[in-house]
Amino acid sequence: MDCIFCGIISGKIPSRKVYETARSLAFLDAFPLARGHTLVIPKSHYSKIQEMTQQDNADLFETVRIMAEKIERLTPSSLVAVHNGKESGQEVPHVHVHIIPRERGDGAGPVHNVFTKRTKLSETDFAEILEALKK
Repeated sequence: MDCIFCGIISGKIPSRKVYETARSLAFLDAFPLARGHTLVIPKSHYSKIQEMTQQDNADLFETVRIMAEKIERLTPSSLVAVHNGKESGQEVPHVHVHIIPRERGDGAGPVHNVFTKRTKLSETDFAEILEALKK
Protein backbone atom coordinates (compact mmCIF):
# COMPACT_ATOMS: atom_id res chain seq x y z
CA MET A 1 0.00 0.00 0.00
CA ASP A 2 1.38 3.42 -0.99
CA CYS A 3 -0.35 5.50 1.68
CA ILE A 4 1.56 8.63 2.68
CA PHE A 5 -0.13 8.68 6.10
CA CYS A 6 0.78 5.04 6.76
CA GLY A 7 4.36 6.04 5.84
CA ILE A 8 4.21 8.85 8.41
CA ILE A 9 2.85 6.46 11.06
CA SER A 10 5.63 3.93 10.37
CA GLY A 11 8.29 6.66 10.51
CA LYS A 12 9.37 6.11 6.89
CA ILE A 13 8.13 9.60 6.00
CA PRO A 14 9.11 12.47 8.31
CA SER A 15 6.45 14.66 9.88
CA ARG A 16 6.10 17.40 12.45
CA LYS A 17 4.35 15.40 15.17
CA VAL A 18 2.36 17.42 17.67
CA TYR A 19 0.51 14.78 19.69
CA GLU A 20 0.24 10.99 19.69
CA THR A 21 -1.73 8.22 21.38
CA ALA A 22 -1.62 4.46 20.90
CA ARG A 23 -4.33 4.80 18.20
CA SER A 24 -3.96 8.25 16.65
CA LEU A 25 -1.42 10.82 15.54
CA ALA A 26 -1.59 14.61 15.12
CA PHE A 27 0.94 16.46 12.99
CA LEU A 28 1.29 19.78 11.20
CA ASP A 29 -0.03 19.77 7.64
CA ALA A 30 2.89 19.96 5.18
CA PHE A 31 0.83 22.32 2.99
CA PRO A 32 -0.97 24.44 5.59
CA LEU A 33 -3.95 26.63 4.81
CA ALA A 34 -3.25 28.63 7.97
CA ARG A 35 -0.58 28.86 10.65
CA GLY A 36 -1.05 25.77 12.87
CA HIS A 37 -3.11 23.72 10.36
CA THR A 38 -2.99 20.23 11.87
CA LEU A 39 -4.04 16.79 10.65
CA VAL A 40 -5.25 14.06 12.99
CA ILE A 41 -5.21 10.48 11.68
CA PRO A 42 -5.96 7.02 13.04
CA LYS A 43 -2.89 4.77 13.13
CA SER A 44 -4.87 1.97 11.50
CA HIS A 45 -5.64 2.47 7.82
CA TYR A 46 -9.27 3.27 7.02
CA SER A 47 -10.51 5.03 3.91
CA LYS A 48 -13.75 6.31 5.46
CA ILE A 49 -14.88 7.06 9.00
CA GLN A 50 -17.69 4.49 8.88
CA GLU A 51 -15.06 1.75 8.43
CA MET A 52 -13.38 2.62 11.73
CA THR A 53 -13.74 0.58 14.90
CA GLN A 54 -15.55 2.25 17.79
CA GLN A 55 -12.29 2.38 19.75
CA ASP A 56 -10.31 4.02 16.93
CA ASN A 57 -13.15 6.48 16.28
CA ALA A 58 -13.37 7.46 19.96
CA ASP A 59 -9.61 7.93 20.21
CA LEU A 60 -9.39 9.90 16.95
CA PHE A 61 -12.09 12.36 17.95
CA GLU A 62 -10.74 12.72 21.48
CA THR A 63 -7.42 13.65 19.87
CA VAL A 64 -9.27 16.12 17.63
CA ARG A 65 -10.88 17.67 20.73
CA ILE A 66 -7.51 17.98 22.48
CA MET A 67 -5.83 19.46 19.42
CA ALA A 68 -8.64 21.95 18.77
CA GLU A 69 -8.16 23.22 22.31
CA LYS A 70 -4.39 23.54 21.78
CA ILE A 71 -4.81 25.27 18.39
CA GLU A 72 -7.31 27.72 19.80
CA ARG A 73 -4.64 28.95 22.19
CA LEU A 74 -3.08 30.46 19.04
CA THR A 75 -6.23 31.71 17.29
CA PRO A 76 -9.84 32.60 18.22
CA SER A 77 -11.46 29.58 16.54
CA SER A 78 -10.91 26.62 14.24
CA LEU A 79 -12.53 24.76 11.39
CA VAL A 80 -12.72 20.98 11.85
CA ALA A 81 -13.21 19.16 8.54
CA VAL A 82 -13.30 15.59 7.24
CA HIS A 83 -13.39 14.75 3.54
CA ASN A 84 -15.01 11.31 3.64
CA GLY A 85 -14.27 9.79 0.23
CA LYS A 86 -12.77 10.89 -3.07
CA GLU A 87 -15.93 12.61 -4.31
CA SER A 88 -15.96 14.84 -1.22
CA GLY A 89 -12.45 16.07 -1.92
CA GLN A 90 -10.42 13.48 0.01
CA GLU A 91 -6.97 13.50 -1.59
CA VAL A 92 -5.31 10.85 0.61
CA PRO A 93 -7.49 7.73 1.02
CA HIS A 94 -6.74 7.44 4.76
CA VAL A 95 -9.14 9.01 7.25
CA HIS A 96 -7.84 12.38 8.35
CA VAL A 97 -9.32 15.32 10.18
CA HIS A 98 -8.17 18.83 9.36
CA ILE A 99 -8.07 21.33 12.20
CA ILE A 100 -7.57 24.70 10.56
CA PRO A 101 -7.06 27.80 12.69
CA ARG A 102 -9.54 30.56 11.78
CA GLU A 103 -9.71 34.23 12.51
CA ARG A 104 -11.77 37.18 11.32
CA GLY A 105 -10.74 38.34 7.87
CA ASP A 106 -8.86 35.16 6.85
CA GLY A 107 -10.86 35.00 3.62
CA ALA A 108 -12.13 31.45 4.04
CA GLY A 109 -15.77 32.10 5.00
CA PRO A 110 -18.36 29.52 6.07
CA VAL A 111 -18.55 25.98 4.69
CA HIS A 112 -21.58 26.95 2.58
CA ASN A 113 -19.24 29.06 0.43
CA VAL A 114 -17.55 25.86 -0.77
CA PHE A 115 -20.61 24.88 -2.81
CA THR A 116 -21.30 26.94 -5.91
CA LYS A 117 -24.25 24.72 -6.92
CA ARG A 118 -26.70 24.41 -4.05
CA THR A 119 -29.39 21.78 -3.97
CA LYS A 120 -33.04 22.88 -3.92
CA LEU A 121 -35.24 20.41 -2.06
CA SER A 122 -39.01 20.18 -1.88
CA GLU A 123 -40.91 19.09 1.22
CA THR A 124 -41.31 15.69 -0.48
CA ASP A 125 -37.54 15.49 -1.00
CA PHE A 126 -36.93 16.30 2.67
CA ALA A 127 -39.47 13.68 3.75
CA GLU A 128 -37.87 10.97 1.55
CA ILE A 129 -34.37 11.78 2.81
CA LEU A 130 -35.54 11.85 6.41
CA GLU A 131 -37.21 8.44 6.03
CA ALA A 132 -34.15 6.90 4.36
CA LEU A 133 -31.77 8.19 7.04
CA LYS A 134 -33.95 6.98 9.90
CA LYS A 135 -33.82 3.36 8.66
